[in-house]
Amino acid sequence: MKSLGGLQTTASRPRRFSPWLFLLIPAAAAVPLIPYATEVSHFAVSMFMQAVTYAIAVLGMVVVLGYTGQINLAQAAFFGFGAYGVALGTVSYGLPFWVSLGMGIGVAAIAGGILGLTTLRLGGHYLAMITISFQQIFDLVAVNWIAFTHGPDGIAGIPRPSLFGHELADDRAYLLLCTLVLYGLIALVWWLPQTRLGRAMRGVRENELAAEVTGVHTLRVKVTAFTLCAALGGTGGGLYAGGFAYISPDNFNFTRAVEFLSMVLLGGAQSPFGGVLGTTLLILLPEWLKEMPPSLQFIKDVYLAIYGLAVILIMVFMPEGLWGLLRNGWMKLRSPIPVDTSNIPQLDLDIAVTETTPLLKLEGLQKFFGGLRAVDGIDLEIGRGTVHALIGPNGSGKTTMLNVVNGIYKPTGGRIIIDGQDVSQKTPHERAGHGLGRTFQNIRLFAAMSALENVIVGAQRKNNPIEPGRAALRTRAMSALQFVGLAYKADTIVRSLPYGHQRLVEIARALAGHPKLLLLDEPAAGLNQTEKMELVELLRRLRSGHGLTIFLIDHDMGLVEKVSDRITVLNFGKKIAEGAPQEVLRHPEVIAAYLGVGPANGAA
Repeated sequence: MKSLGGLQTTASRPRRFSPWLFLLIPAAAAVPLIPYATEVSHFAVSMFMQAVTYAIAVLGMVVVLGYTGQINLAQAAFFGFGAYGVALGTVSYGLPFWVSLGMGIGVAAIAGGILGLTTLRLGGHYLAMITISFQQIFDLVAVNWIAFTHGPDGIAGIPRPSLFGHELADDRAYLLLCTLVLYGLIALVWWLPQTRLGRAMRGVRENELAAEVTGVHTLRVKVTAFTLCAALGGTGGGLYAGGFAYISPDNFNFTRAVEFLSMVLLGGAQSPFGGVLGTTLLILLPEWLKEMPPSLQFIKDVYLAIYGLAVILIMVFMPEGLWGLLRNGWMKLRSPIPVDTSNIPQLDLDIAVTETTPLLKLEGLQKFFGGLRAVDGIDLEIGRGTVHALIGPNGSGKTTMLNVVNGIYKPTGGRIIIDGQDVSQKTPHERAGHGLGRTFQNIRLFAAMSALENVIVGAQRKNNPIEPGRAALRTRAMSALQFVGLAYKADTIVRSLPYGHQRLVEIARALAGHPKLLLLDEPAAGLNQTEKMELVELLRRLRSGHGLTIFLIDHDMGLVEKVSDRITVLNFGKKIAEGAPQEVLRHPEVIAAYLGVGPANGAA
C-alpha cells in the first residue's frame, strides 16, 4: 500500500450479500403462515398483530432517527392519525376501508411535513421538546374533542377490509395481509439508503453543515424524512385499527411514543431489520417473562423490573442495538473479496475558461459579530484557473471570510459574485449548485459512511455536469478517489481511516462535484511533513491546466508559496497586502503582522 498520495490497483471490499440471507428469507416467508399450520390462540394472534402494526410505525423511526438523525417523540400521534382515519372514515362516515386508510395516511404525512418544517430553526433537545408538545396536543384533542373523536370512550365496530372480493374477517387472513405490507415496507426502507435521498439523509445525520455545503438541501431532506416517518406511522395505525376493531386515545398517548423510541433503539435505529427485531422483543418479552414456570416464580413477580433493566443495559452498552451487534459480528467473520480498480476512468476536472472576467469577485464584503468587525470592507478578485491564497495571523478573519463566501454566514454588507451571478443571499447548497466546492480546517466527513459514499454525496450536487443515474455517480466518485490515491479504500468507513486519508477523502468529495471554484480551508492542518509534500503535488496536479480555480487558506508559507499564483493578506478583518507570492511574503506590513509588531514605518 502506498502512502498519502500513492495509488494501488487492487483493493478489497466486503461482500454485499451474505449466506445468512438464504436462511432469513425462507424463515420470514414461513412466519405469517404459522397460524394456518398450527393451533394458535386468539391471544397469540393478537400479540402478533400488535407486533406487526407497531413494527410498521417503528420503520418510520428508522427513517427519521436512524437515517436522518432527527429526534421524534410524536410517532404515536402519527400512528393515531392513521387509526382515527380508518375508524372515523369507516364507522362515522361510511367510507370504504382503503379510502379511509389513505386519508389517515395522508393526514399523518401532512402533519409530519409541517412538524419537519420546525427543523429549519430547531434541532437537538429543542426539536425533542417540539415533538413532545405535538404529541401532547394530539392526546388532548383525542380525549376532549368528543363530538369528533368520541373522546375517552373510543370508537368500536371498525370493519375489516376486503381484498379482491374476499372479506378479511378471519384474524389469520388479516394478519397475513399486515405481514405482507410490513415486508414490503421493510424492503422499501432497506433500499432507501442506496438512493440519492437516502445518502443525503445519512449525510445530514452525520454532519449537517458538511451536507449543506456539498449541495444537500438539508431542510428539504429533513421535511421529507418526517413526512415518510409520519406516513409509515399512519400506515401502521390504520392497519392496527382494522386489526383490533376498536381504538381509544389510550392507544396513542406519550407512553406509546416512548415505546416506539425504545423499540427502534433496542433493535438498532439504522436498520429496518433492527427496528422490527426491537419491536418484536419489546412486545413479546414481557409476555414470555410472565409465563415463566413455577420454579422461577420470583421472576414473574419482578418481570417488569427485569424487562426494564435489560432494555437499559442493551441501550447503554450496545448503542447500535441488537441488530448492530449481529451485523458487526458477521462483518468480522466474513472475508473480503478483491476488487480491480485499474479500469477507473480519469477524473474530469476541466473547466472551460471562455471569459477573462474574475470567477469570484467580492465588493466591499463585510461580516460583523456585534462590535467585532471580522471582515471589514474587503474587495477581491480571483482570476479563472488560478490558485489564490488568503493568509494572515490567527484571528485575522480568514475562515470567517471563507464562510461568508460559502454561504455559512450571511454578509453584513457587500456583494459576492460567482461567475457573474450575485449569490450574496443564497444558501450553501445553492452556491454548491453554482460550482462551489469546500473543505474545512476541522475535517467534516460523514463518519459512519464509507469513503465512496462520502464522495458520492459530493457528486450528486445539483448541476453537476455528469450523466444522470447511479452508475455515473459511482464512476465519478471512484474517479475522484483514484485522483487522490484512495480508490483502494473506497469501501472503508471513513472514521477508521488515518487523519491524512480523511483529509484526502474530503478533497475527493469536493472534486466529485466538478467545482468551478474550490475553497480549501487549512488543507495541510494536522499533516506531517511527508503528507504535506504529497498534498503540494496534489494541488499542483489540480492547477495544471484544468481551469479549476482554487481559493486557499493555510498557515504553511512554504506550501502557499509553492502552489499560489496570487496572495491576499488579512489582518484584523482588513486587506493589508495583495500580489505575487514572492512580493507579498516579503512585504513589511505582512512581516509585521505575523511578528505582532507595528509596520516598519512605525504606524500603528
